[in-house]
Amino acid sequence: MTNFKELFDQYNWDETLSGILSKTPQEVEFALAKDKIDLEDFKALISPAGKPFLEEMVQRSHQLTRKRFGNTIQMYAPMYLSNECQNICTYCGFSFTNKIPRRTLTNEEILKEVGFLKSKGYDHILLVTGEANRTVGVDYISNAMQLIRKHFSNITIEVQPLDQDEYERLVADGLYAVLVYQETYHREEYKKHHPKGKKSNFDYRLETPDRLGRAGIHKIGLGALFGLEDWRADSFFTALHLKYLQKTYWQTKYSISFPRLRPHSGGLEPKVEMTDSDLVQLIAAYRILDEDVELSISTRESEVFRNNIVQMGITSMSAESKTNPGGYVVEKQSLEQFEISDERSTEEIAKMLQKQGLEAVWKDWENNWA
Repeated sequence: MTNFKELFDQYNWDETLSGILSKTPQEVEFALAKDKIDLEDFKALISPAGKPFLEEMVQRSHQLTRKRFGNTIQMYAPMYLSNECQNICTYCGFSFTNKIPRRTLTNEEILKEVGFLKSKGYDHILLVTGEANRTVGVDYISNAMQLIRKHFSNITIEVQPLDQDEYERLVADGLYAVLVYQETYHREEYKKHHPKGKKSNFDYRLETPDRLGRAGIHKIGLGALFGLEDWRADSFFTALHLKYLQKTYWQTKYSISFPRLRPHSGGLEPKVEMTDSDLVQLIAAYRILDEDVELSISTRESEVFRNNIVQMGITSMSAESKTNPGGYVVEKQSLEQFEISDERSTEEIAKMLQKQGLEAVWKDWENNWA
């Protein structure tokens, strides 16, 4: 098998979802009785039948997380470099059709934003752009990385999917990790939400982690945007993708994120609601499936939810996030990609973690747990 698409094409969305929804309490009990579960067991844990077992799942998730990661939560900060985008995406404030002021940070502005984040103690940064290849393509990203690499131990990017040789160039520049979310693994629904632009190519996006693996990236982040389609089926395909990648590119680390659709300029309402208890169930199921994968939660989620979820399997969380270019210092009022929910400062998040007996870590967390 040369890429994930060959495996993915063997599955049918409707049959997969039906299989999840038909799982029984007995199958959930069978899964929880095992030391190591497989993807069929994962289906049972994320099924409606799994909901009555939520407390048991959360307890097991907590134990596995503390065993593997100790009492440590990594904190990171996103830095948005540009809101220019050539794609039409129904759920994003940066969508090409949204008539908003576009902004791309200059070298001087990038360093101003870096100065703020360093003053907060961050040593792990996530660089984010819209998908506009001519404006913020690989040359712009490479330049930004070279500007800031001396200031951070780890640089992660969340930008448009690139070709393998472009990833190889960025790895040579010091790139540590790439986050690339499929948004939804439902091919037909994906097309509805991405009608125009390079992002409309479902297969090119689907094969991006393969290109990353071949380029020798240290870590790949996966995920789906919950609200576009049924969260259970999308989560199964994310897990399928994870297991394929771990087997194929076994030297690479992996993370899973859990973005839920948030308000933005354009205002798409979720097609399928994912409740807080659904998300807790899913996080616990992922941890039981894989005790090594990193699980990350962003400031999309509420203060109360994030306070509770840090004991249930999460190993990484953002804090004090701004989702607009220059949002920390340069231009605080420019348009956000989406509205954040947890607006607490870095220091407030750190104090919350400490009250729960956890240690907030900014520096070199990856190497501590390699």
